[in-house]
Amino acid sequence: MSRIYQVKENELYLVGKAMASPLRINILKLLEHHPLNINQIAEHLDIPQSSCVFHIKILEKAKLIETEILSAAKGTQKICHLAYDEIVFPLRSKKNFTDDNIMISDIPVGMYSNYSIQPPCGILSETGAIGFIDQEDSFDDPLRSSAGLLWFTRGFCEYRFPDTRIFPGRKIRSIAVSMELCSEFPGHNNNWLSDITLWFNEFEVGTWRSPSDCGGEYGTLTPRWWSIDNTQFGFLKSWKITRSGSFIDEERVSDICLADLDLERADYSTIRIGIKDDAEYQGGINLFGRGFGNHAQDIRFTIEFQ
Repeated sequence: MSRIYQVKENELYLVGKAMASPLRINILKLLEHHPLNINQIAEHLDIPQSSCVFHIKILEKAKLIETEILSAAKGTQKICHLAYDEIVFPLRSKKNFTDDNIMISDIPVGMYSNYSIQPPCGILSETGAIGFIDQEDSFDDPLRSSAGLLWFTRGFCEYRFPDTRIFPGRKIRSIAVSMELCSEFPGHNNNWLSDITLWFNEFEVGTWRSPSDCGGEYGTLTPRWWSIDNTQFGFLKSWKITRSGSFIDEERVSDICLADLDLERADYSTIRIGIKDDAEYQGGINLFGRGFGNHAQDIRFTIEFQ
């Protein structure tokens, strides 16, 4: 499973500096295969140990490698591990402040930070399949950032969203997550139920029962090369968490409220969308982004302030 570093704007300088050296890039490539200590890295690259220590510190500061001190035959040794498999740079902000009291942030459906899925599964861009249909490791393909449609039968995909602490002193009235989605059946099946659940920071917010895997007519945005016999579009659904409880399209579904979410605990928030192991209808999920379905949006995260 890929470990992804979604670089924040205030981290761009450190990461850019770390990646600006061919020698440091070679160190990262060495660590792709297995962890190494300082002496081993210096020997592989034929550089002085002091130079190696200098470059390792820069990579550590940029969070590109992790280190640990272990016992050695004579004293201790510093072991270096590769921290991430992929790095994502924000070349332009996804944030769009529609007014002073609302923040909207979109993330592409393929930019999950974690996943665990079971086939049948697949992932598509607007021009074709990414990797191979029904192979789980296609979800690790670097091209997944261009995905406009993904599907799986069991499991989940998890996404990271902005740190709500960047608005000190602002009281949050509600947090909403909206996306276009539906059930998953080979080809399509307009009478196929699936219980799809959303979690926020590991708290189960609520479950929506999808009535069908929609096909038989083209989605407004779906490319015409994607057969009409396959899934074409879904339903635009919104999970909303307020101070008093949680709602799906304004219908109350649970007592989970903002106070439960522990928004101060980490540098980011996570939402997970998937099928519970004990769901009554385990009918899979199709998740649509821009370029597929009937709605021109990715996964949308909206914070409303008091």
